[in-house]
Amino acid sequence: MRQPDLFAGIQTPGMHVAGIDEAGRGPLAGPVFAAAVILDPARAIDGLDDSKKLTAARREELALIIREQAVAWCVASASVQEIDNLNILQATMLAMRRACEGLTVQPGKALIDGNCLPKGLACLTEAIVGGDALVASISAASILAKTARDADCRLLHEVYPDYAFDQHKGYGTVLHLQRLESYGPCPAHRRSFAPVRRLLVA
Repeated sequence: MRQPDLFAGIQTPGMHVAGIDEAGRGPLAGPVFAAAVILDPARAIDGLDDSKKLTAARREELALIIREQAVAWCVASASVQEIDNLNILQATMLAMRRACEGLTVQPGKALIDGNCLPKGLACLTEAIVGGDALVASISAASILAKTARDADCRLLHEVYPDYAFDQHKGYGTVLHLQRLESYGPCPAHRRSFAPVRRLLVA
């Protein structure tokens, strides 16, 4: 497996570089999460990769290491209400901005996974398509965002056990759609997403 490069893009010696990624744009329920991570170049973390390519157990292991060894990290989210009011893209950008602004160390540059940049960051920014598999700091951010979102889905399952959020993690699986049909949307569902909206107007 090819290891992500520690940094990507134009660099300035001594500059803190944050990687930023999100988790949860596609699901029908729950907040969208984002994480920002500044890695220590002197403390490389083995096994970093796009969180989707890792097992759940490995993600949890790496999340602990990232939180212990990173120069700084922050996980943030945008709520279901913000997703419905703003749309999922803008809510994702909001969560990314909150994660970057929540870092205890100010980055000189932020590397963002994808092709869109959150507005208003007080640092240089660069979008990197597929960055979660190419840049270690973005890989680390993808892992923190994903593990935080999975933890939130486990909490949702405790509050709304009929929907099996612990199994499908909010995605539009056959099981989730069946539970939606049976019980209707709960407060955690995104009203602006078509499968949920259809049930509300039926």
